[in-house]
Amino acid sequence: MRRYIPRSTWEMKAGIHPEYHETDMVCACGAVYQTRSTRRDIKIGICAACHPFFTGENKFVDTPGRVEKFARRYGSTKAARAEKKA
Repeated sequence: MRRYIPRSTWEMKAGIHPEYHETDMVCACGAVYQTRSTRRDIKIGICAACHPFFTGENKFVDTPGRVEKFARRYGSTKAARAEKKA
């Protein structure tokens, strides 16, 4: 049978845990979130304030000219159907 040991009596090993700092996470849209982390000054590309799932907006994140480049390289953007042999 195991004995109950209250968590308040557990001791953490010294010198093996990282130091946590108060830091700011800055999104590309300009939103700033304060959190604690082992890293300082975290920069993120997308957050809940600008993510299309949370905002309800659709963003087209394609580089301009990609379809035209594909059409030049491979001929046409329409799919060719394979003919069946009788």
